[in-house]
Amino acid sequence: MVKLNKIYTRTGDDGTTGLGSGERRKKYDLRIAAYGTLDETNAAIGIARLHTADDAALDAALARIQNDLFDVGADLTTPGKGKGPGGARLTVTAAQVEWLESEIDRLNAALAPLRSFVLPGGTAAAAYLHLARTVCRRAERLIAELKDKPDESVGAEVLQYVNRLSDFLFVASRYANGKGERDVLWQPGRNR
Repeated sequence: MVKLNKIYTRTGDDGTTGLGSGERRKKYDLRIAAYGTLDETNAAIGIARLHTADDAALDAALARIQNDLFDVGADLTTPGKGKGPGGARLTVTAAQVEWLESEIDRLNAALAPLRSFVLPGGTAAAAYLHLARTVCRRAERLIAELKDKPDESVGAEVLQYVNRLSDFLFVASRYANGKGERDVLWQPGRNR
């Protein structure tokens, strides 16, 4: 378990931060940007949850995702076969990806069919879930770029999880919009 007694350490005053393996990297390093963007995704989900408390199943799924995002971040902070602070390396699993897929299927089964692209909006919960989705997509792009670097490593499940998460957040936003009935639809060329 992580134990944080002191919040400031001054070790980052030189513009670096520590990975789970103890290695120091610049704060603008691509790996740091990737898991930092996952942290932003998690914060946006936290805001969305202020508006999902009336739907126990959706809120519980979002709570689980928030916890899983720390697993994804832990996986990213320990590149390669490095060990974490407690010795074991925490990695994202196929079961976590499969759970997201089952949640997407569960929510999607209740939705009205899509007839156009959906604009972010509708209910507050849906709008914040769309925000979380767009931040998650940015994290996915960063992780994909990191994975393509020859001197870096990213587990396949990390990218799979983040890809499924953005899909989940899209479906969840529609679900929070009265199961799609309150979706704000794009009307191509409407304002020409």
